[in-house]
Amino acid sequence: MPKDRPLAGVRIVEIEGIGPGPFAAMMLADLGADVVVVHRPRSGPVIGLMDCPVTDRGKRSLVLDLKSDADRDVVLKLLVHADGLIEGFRPGVMERLGLGPDICHAVNPRLVYGRMTGWGQDGPLAERAGHDLNYIAMAGALWSSGPDDERPTVPPTLVGDIGGGALYLVAGLLAGIIAARSTGNGTVVDAAIYDGAAHMQNLLMSIAGSVEDGPSAQANPLVGAHWSRTYRCADGGFVSVQCLEPKFYAEFLGKLGLSEDTDFVEHQFNKDAWPGLADRLALIFAAHKKSHWEELFDGSDACVAPVLSPRDAFAHPQNMARQTWHEVNGALQAAAAPRFDGQIPAPPAETHGRGQDTDAILTSLSEHAGWPERPDT
Repeated sequence: MPKDRPLAGVRIVEIEGIGPGPFAAMMLADLGADVVVVHRPRSGPVIGLMDCPVTDRGKRSLVLDLKSDADRDVVLKLLVHADGLIEGFRPGVMERLGLGPDICHAVNPRLVYGRMTGWGQDGPLAERAGHDLNYIAMAGALWSSGPDDERPTVPPTLVGDIGGGALYLVAGLLAGIIAARSTGNGTVVDAAIYDGAAHMQNLLMSIAGSVEDGPSAQANPLVGAHWSRTYRCADGGFVSVQCLEPKFYAEFLGKLGLSEDTDFVEHQFNKDAWPGLADRLALIFAAHKKSHWEELFDGSDACVAPVLSPRDAFAHPQNMARQTWHEVNGALQAAAAPRFDGQIPAPPAETHGRGQDTDAILTSLSEHAGWPERPDT
């Protein structure tokens, strides 16, 4: 692991899970942390799970049966010298496995114990099953995703699992590690998608001001406007438009030759006029291919951008300049983010197979009774 990355020297133990937990651990590994993921034994393939998912890149893999006393003791040995732990089970599961916070803090008082759940560690829903859409629905984040009186739009899991879950877990772990280094005391991070999805709405609330309950008073002022949506082009492609500020809206109208159209000029924020104006724009955009609109708005501040697939994004000049997307063994991966001044963005790290590092880690623990150093350090 390169020593010039911001989290070089930080040690994380990840207990295998799905979704936001592995993503959070991947992000820490991308930033330089040494992450050992404890995978569970498998007798065969599991539907929907890959043997070498992108979220395992940059980590070392150790296969252990946490129901075995001997394997549980291996985890505790790792935790003695770890800065943080990530687990994503329902509340109480780690305790039943003998790896709850009290036991882990007994072997390492400085450990930051990161818990990733949908509903949180307490409350009437804590034990209930759920998925991304359920969490953001209950948190109020889905309510503002559709125009008045229309069915809320189902967003990608980026809103709940990643935005409200993984990124808040990363923030909590890093805050806890900083505190532990000055106080000597670890903590438990209770990262719930429900909480994070609700917290993210503070930005919308600051834009919309106070809102009343009810379908006619959506909290998201960017939903429904003719200047904040996607439009289909003649070739079936789409462009995105979101020119909120009046100066950008004026440039948008100028590019389309609508600067003298009083309906557009005078009714940017008139919700009653939005449907009709959107219909007119739909006809305009449908008259030409996506490439035409890309060329027309290229270099402008009209806040118009094509809707690209990851493969199209990979080929775009912006990516050619920043190298955000990489092709690894024929598949696309996005590079680590954010970036740091003076550092050249590294390509995605290698993804180890399940259990690839088991023998090396067990041998190192047996011989040195400390954190198993990576062979590349």
